Amino acid sequence: MADPKGFLKVQERELPARRPVPVRLMDWKEVYEQQESGALKRQAGRCMDCGVPFCHQGCPLGNLIPEWNDLTWRGEGRQAIERLHATNNFPEFTGRLCPAPCESSCVLGINQPPVTIKQVEVSIIDDAFQNGWVTPHPPERLTGKTVAVVGSGPAGLAAAQQLTRAGHTVAVYERDDRIGGLLRYGIPDFKMEKRQIDARLAQMQAEGTRFRAGVEIGRDITWDDLKSRYDAVVVATGATVPRDLPIPGRDLEGVHFAMDYLVQQNKANAGTRVDNQLTAEGKHVVVIGGGDTGADCIGTAHRQGALSVTNLAIGKQPPLERPSEQPWPMFPTVFEVTSAHEEGGERHFLASTVEFLANEAGEVRALRVAETEYLDGRRVPKAGSEREIPADLVLVAMGFTGPESDTIEPQLGLPTAVSGALDRRADYTTNEAGVFVAGDAGRGQSLIVWAIAEGRAAAAKVDEYLEGSTILPAPVKATDRAMSIS
Repeated sequence: MADPKGFLKVQERELPARRPVPVRLMDWKEVYEQQESGALKRQAGRCMDCGVPFCHQGCPLGNLIPEWNDLTWRGEGRQAIERLHATNNFPEFTGRLCPAPCESSCVLGINQPPVTIKQVEVSIIDDAFQNGWVTPHPPERLTGKTVAVVGSGPAGLAAAQQLTRAGHTVAVYERDDRIGGLLRYGIPDFKMEKRQIDARLAQMQAEGTRFRAGVEIGRDITWDDLKSRYDAVVVATGATVPRDLPIPGRDLEGVHFAMDYLVQQNKANAGTRVDNQLTAEGKHVVVIGGGDTGADCIGTAHRQGALSVTNLAIGKQPPLERPSEQPWPMFPTVFEVTSAHEEGGERHFLASTVEFLANEAGEVRALRVAETEYLDGRRVPKAGSEREIPADLVLVAMGFTGPESDTIEPQLGLPTAVSGALDRRADYTTNEAGVFVAGDAGRGQSLIVWAIAEGRAAAAKVDEYLEGSTILPAPVKATDRAMSIS
């Protein structure tokens, strides 16, 4: 194990410093500075190597956390990345973007701050890339079987890498002009610079995975045609249909979905010309939705030069400490101050948007907002509590309802479940032979760690379908419940 007395000698969490707010608002680079190696080893040494490591239960991938904590504490970086890659294809993504349910399950967290598992993870992979330890692992033999993966987010990429390494010829289709899905065009660069994606794609290409960007299945190629070309198809298109707010004034100029706004900025950062780009420069911005996407909009608006940024959440402000109804080792809903919140703006809870108000030109000028009250278990605007909030740009960041199925259902015959996700079985199969569904397309909006876990598990089922058996790991079933964060 790591330092046997580490959790006694070091009882506080040490995380890397964020760059000063005035400095980081001048660019789109990641907000965190590199952590000093001594601090990282001290934190890894706090791991208790529990007899029953509940961090495994908290992580859908079943990451071998005590093992690579120990190796990090001992300075064995190369062995640490081998153990980390044994369960996680993309720790550079999860180490930056996952909300770390493993830390909520850390046994040390019962009476001390938990081990900084997420920071140890991202430091291991960053060190591995810097030292050239991330190398291609091409298959020893080819099976002659072909697989199409539709969607290049974390679920699709994980499935593709696993299937390529199993010896199948895999092509990943992506409708955008670059590979990466929402990792590429949904996550702001200040949370993850896109060189992280490019480095991993280079490894995958060297292993034999083929990428087909700028091809929309269902329109450029029909789903039936794709199915006839390949021995198996993995649908990993994500849950990209945004949840709308159908209230008076919704069609006013200046009211937009969050992802339309975020994607444009990511494309501009990548050097793509974006005509008539949505921008917060010189505007009063209101972001509706208190989750991660809303925080991404806040950070982006600050960097674009917004006059003001206001964030509205319909629910109550979460508690500062773990609530009693979410005891260890559950993933708790607690109040969080992200790097974007730290950069400025106002946050309002129990705020129900009632109406978007227009100016004479038909543009949004303000929101009419009321306090939220709970009646018969429902959240409704409280009568008589209305007020106005000035707004030149409104971003709706209320989550997602499911995958875009307008071509999948009629062309491929895949129905949608009651939840809005694509209907599938516990082994990722569908009512169409050879067609599998993985990630948010089948489970609804979820966490990146669940997407990777499902991609790996679906790949094992595809391999078994094609070869009759498999040695690929299958960490989760499609029926396992996802942890959700609001």
